[in-house]
Amino acid sequence: MRWDDFRRSDNIEDRRDDDPSEQGGFGGARRAGGLGIGTIVVLGLIGWALGIDPRLLIGGAEILTGGDQSAQAPAAGPRETGSPDDQVGQFVAAVLGDTEDRWTEILQPAGLAYQAPKLVMFSGATRSACGFAQAAMGPFYCPNDQKVYLDTSFFQEIETRFRGCQVGSSACRFSQAYVITHEVGHHVQNLLGILTKAQDMQRELSKAEANHLQVRIELQADCFAGVWANRSQQKLKFLDPGDIEAALQTASAIGDDRLQKQAQGYIVPDAFTHGSSEQRKRWFTAGFNSGSPGGCNTFEAAQL
Repeated sequence: MRWDDFRRSDNIEDRRDDDPSEQGGFGGARRAGGLGIGTIVVLGLIGWALGIDPRLLIGGAEILTGGDQSAQAPAAGPRETGSPDDQVGQFVAAVLGDTEDRWTEILQPAGLAYQAPKLVMFSGATRSACGFAQAAMGPFYCPNDQKVYLDTSFFQEIETRFRGCQVGSSACRFSQAYVITHEVGHHVQNLLGILTKAQDMQRELSKAEANHLQVRIELQADCFAGVWANRSQQKLKFLDPGDIEAALQTASAIGDDRLQKQAQGYIVPDAFTHGSSEQRKRWFTAGFNSGSPGGCNTFEAAQL
C-alpha cells in the first residue's frame, strides 16, 4: 500500500500520552442494533440514485448506536486536533484524510456535504460519549460524538493475535487501513440515518434478532470500506500486489465464527454481531468490485 500521496487529515485527537489511570472505570462494548430497516436503506439508496438528499426520505440523521447504554460516561473535554508527527500517526491521518476526500466525492452527486468524523488515537483507555473505551474492545465508532476510537496497538494484534496478515509485510498496512475505513463506514451510516432507525427497531427485538441486524450493519460497513478502496484506487493507484488479499485475510481472521471457535471451541450463530469470515470477505469484495454504496444493501440481501 502506497499512502504517501494521501492528504493528511487534521481531524485527529491524539490522546496516546494521557494517563489511563485518570480515565476511571470501564464500560461495555458499543454496538448497533435493530431490525426491519431494509426499507430505510432502500429509500436512502433510491434518493442517492435520483440525486435527492436521502435524509429527506428517511427522516433525519440523529444517530444512536444501540445496545446497552448503562455504560454511558461524560466525554472528554475539547482537545486540540491535528496531524500527529510520528509514523503511525501520519499513517492514520493519511487514511482518514483520504476517506474524507473519497466520501466527499461519493456523496456529492446526491447533494450531501460529507461531515468528517474525528478520530481519537489513545493508549490503554479513554473516555467517549458512548462510555469508556479500552484497548481490549478494539476500534469502534461512537455516533453520540461522531468519533472513531482507535488504540493503535490493535494494528499489532492484527498481525500477531489474529494472524490477519503476514507479520512485517507491507500488505499489513492495507489491513490497518481496512480497520479504519470500516469504522468510517459506520459514520457514513450515521450520516444517512441508518443507525438511528436500527436503534429504534432494536428496542423491540429479542437479543438474537438484534444481533442478526447488527451483523447486517457491520457487513455494510465492510462493504463501505471496499467502496473506499475502489474509489481511492481509481484516483491514486495506491494498491500493491497482495493488498486486497491481506484485507480479505484480516476480514476472515476477525469473523465471528473464527473468533468463537478459537475462544470456546464451537460457534453460536445467534451470538454473531459482525458476521462470519466468509460474509465479511464477501461484502468487502462486493464494495470493492462495485465502487458504489448502492452495492452495499446488506439489509435487503437474501444471502449474507
